[in-house]
Amino acid sequence: MSKDDPEANCLPTGVPRQAPYPWQIVPTPTRVYFLFEGNIHSYRQIFLDRASHPADPNPTWYGDSIAKWDGDTLVVDSVGFNDLFWFEFAGHPHTEKLHVTERYTRPDADHLDYETVVDDPGAYTRPFTMYGHSTLQSGGELMEYICNENNKDVGHIVGKDPRNQLGLN
Repeated sequence: MSKDDPEANCLPTGVPRQAPYPWQIVPTPTRVYFLFEGNIHSYRQIFLDRASHPADPNPTWYGDSIAKWDGDTLVVDSVGFNDLFWFEFAGHPHTEKLHVTERYTRPDADHLDYETVVDDPGAYTRPFTMYGHSTLQSGGELMEYICNENNKDVGHIVGKDPRNQLGLN
């Protein structure tokens, strides 16, 4: 992680990035919510009862997400992102033209697999696919997590030698 990473300054991680902290998926009849423990203790809402995106969505960290079921796979289509987050830990850029299509499948009761197609003609010449998986942590709950925006102590993230702060080097 870099001190330049927006998440290091307590800003949302965006999509499709998954933070290393626990998260939960909460389904309802009209929406699916992703609740995130880490960073700013935020959530993402995915609409199941809409067939299309707004004509001109307000750019946000998590975008405007609509979804449908394709058999046992949840297919999420998202647009309307701002360009302020890194969509993965390496810090690759994106623009407000970012369009993300995610496919979530549970191969068994303890695992979740996801496939994400990233399409951003403002930053890349062609779409590409990212893959990931998560293991169910049963019996757990999201804990309180505090992150202070504009965190001034991000030097530890990049391995700053603490002896320099003490004047030993």
